[in-house]
Amino acid sequence: MEGIYPIFQLVFTPLIGAFIGWQTNVLAIRLIFRPLKPIKILGMEFQGLIPKRRKELAKNIGEVLEREIISSDDIINRLTAEEMKLQILSRIKSIIEQKINEKLAYLPGSLKTVIANFLLDAVDRNGEMVYEELKKDLTAKVKEKFKLGSMVEEKLNSLDLNQLEELIVKLSKKELRQIELLGGVIGFFIGLIQAVFLHFFN
Repeated sequence: MEGIYPIFQLVFTPLIGAFIGWQTNVLAIRLIFRPLKPIKILGMEFQGLIPKRRKELAKNIGEVLEREIISSDDIINRLTAEEMKLQILSRIKSIIEQKINEKLAYLPGSLKTVIANFLLDAVDRNGEMVYEELKKDLTAKVKEKFKLGSMVEEKLNSLDLNQLEELIVKLSKKELRQIELLGGVIGFFIGLIQAVFLHFFN
């Protein structure tokens, strides 16, 4: 029996340590989200990190997104790029030709061609100037009305806390699982070191 005990200790102490480490990290991750509402335990108030700091986190996420990832200016530049301008002017010309054929179908073909050529030439001569004016108006309106960071902040604050938890878990499921497993691995090695220490120095 005495010979079995050291083996039992060397095997089960690391396993128990792994289980405790794993469950500790599972609980720690759970406490990021729960409890949703403040509760008092022994006179101290407890609430999950995300529910407690939700507004601050939403504001910071919105600001970081607009400052570091994509800003209103980035969106405007993409929407008003030279390639986009050419596509829009080309589309306008296609619509003119289509509408002339639909609305002026009763006119002789040669007259329709004259009208179409006149309008298409007007687009070629004035389209870029009109586009640039529209671009200025669009830029001003977007900068005034389209605050990406504020929109993200409002959206995050409008989500139900359960929805927010589900979203975060879905986005970081792999990383959270790795944290849980890391707790188990660390617990295993701590238990192993403890078992070896007790075996040789007890």
